[in-house]
Amino acid sequence: MKKKLSLMLLLLIAATTFAKNPKYVFYFIGDGMGPSHVLGTELYIGEINGVIGRPQPLRFTQFPHTAFVTTFSASNGVTDSAASGTALATGNKTNNGYLGTTPDGTPVYSIAHAAQEAGYAVGISTTVPINHATPGAFYAHQKSRNNYPQIAQEMLTAGYCFYAGGDPICNNEERSELYTKAQEQGYTIVRGYNEYKTLKKTADKMMLYQKEVATELPYSIDRESDDLTLAQITEAGIDFLSQKSKKGFFFMIEGGKIDYASHSDDAATMMHEVKDFNAAIEVAYEFYKKHKDETLIIVTADHETGGIVLGYSGAYALNLKALSGQKVSADKMATMLKSASHSKELSWEDVKTMLQENFGLWKECPVSKEETHRLRALYEQAYSTTDKSRRDSKLSSIADAAKQIVSHNALISWASGNHSGSYVPLFAIGAGAKEFHGVIDNTDVPKIIKKAAKY
Repeated sequence: MKKKLSLMLLLLIAATTFAKNPKYVFYFIGDGMGPSHVLGTELYIGEINGVIGRPQPLRFTQFPHTAFVTTFSASNGVTDSAASGTALATGNKTNNGYLGTTPDGTPVYSIAHAAQEAGYAVGISTTVPINHATPGAFYAHQKSRNNYPQIAQEMLTAGYCFYAGGDPICNNEERSELYTKAQEQGYTIVRGYNEYKTLKKTADKMMLYQKEVATELPYSIDRESDDLTLAQITEAGIDFLSQKSKKGFFFMIEGGKIDYASHSDDAATMMHEVKDFNAAIEVAYEFYKKHKDETLIIVTADHETGGIVLGYSGAYALNLKALSGQKVSADKMATMLKSASHSKELSWEDVKTMLQENFGLWKECPVSKEETHRLRALYEQAYSTTDKSRRDSKLSSIADAAKQIVSHNALISWASGNHSGSYVPLFAIGAGAKEFHGVIDNTDVPKIIKKAAKY
């Protein structure tokens, strides 16, 4: 009898030892990132290295546990980011446009709130405004995702110890008042990664933003050397949160501009954003390797954006290397054209040179006679008017046409500039990751995390 009891005790100890709850939870959300965004980026990396296939797969696609996630909202088969963010954050379906509430407006609380209540340090980060729908779903409760000033104020109500990303959307006076209140509540406002390293030791709680006030981080394809990156935010968050609770941390990290680029149907920019998202995941993965038994990493998306099709021509082919000549986003290209036009009257040759240098047109990306005629016609329309705003609009149309030519050459098609209702992928590794498998709903994700972490 004593031997049996001893054996049972040993088995219980072993089960406790080898089935640990995650102490550190990373929750990565690639906004708008569907399966073709992920695979397309991997195939693009292959093509620019002269290989068909996935010679350098993204880190997160190598995670051992995977699932497909449904994204419909309570009000529609195609969700918006507020409803999907609420589902991923709280485990509750809600109507499109609602944030952190049920369809009748009742507040519901997120997995981040549960982690904080359980004594864990909490970080919320993004590459878009910190009071945008996805980050906001983890701390705010509003019947309209557009109540940006109120959502920003709820950051302070939640009181999480680390926020990072773009400055909140609101006017200058509202932002100033918010930051004053934040400082009164113990937050240090930090501008850029270098300033983070200087101020981190004296900060109780922190808000980390771009070096100058900006509601979003630049697209990675447009980034300057001293711009804040999502990988730096991830490094800073790990460093800061690790010091704030012995119990561990919960850290949500959103790659928000995958969605922006997909709304713009800008294939090259989107793929650079997926690669940049992966770079942040690499930072978390390096942490995981040092704490394998205590760390859970989940990578998923809130919905798919753009309805992207890889290979639309009927030729059973892709030509993704055509994207390699694009050096800036379409948004940046439009800004460059308008700025140059404000300095002088641009000739068609000026415009053509800018498109060659920044989009690879007529170089890496061939342009047909019909496409050249279309670009030239937009240029002539721009200079057929003396109205500055109309000219700027036509110059922006040149950038839009250029990105369409690039996608056409790459044999990529976009169904729309909006969300679709398709599955999104989920990838997981670490303590509790095996619970993610099969087809699940977005409301299941936080429930599984909560159960695994025992918040």
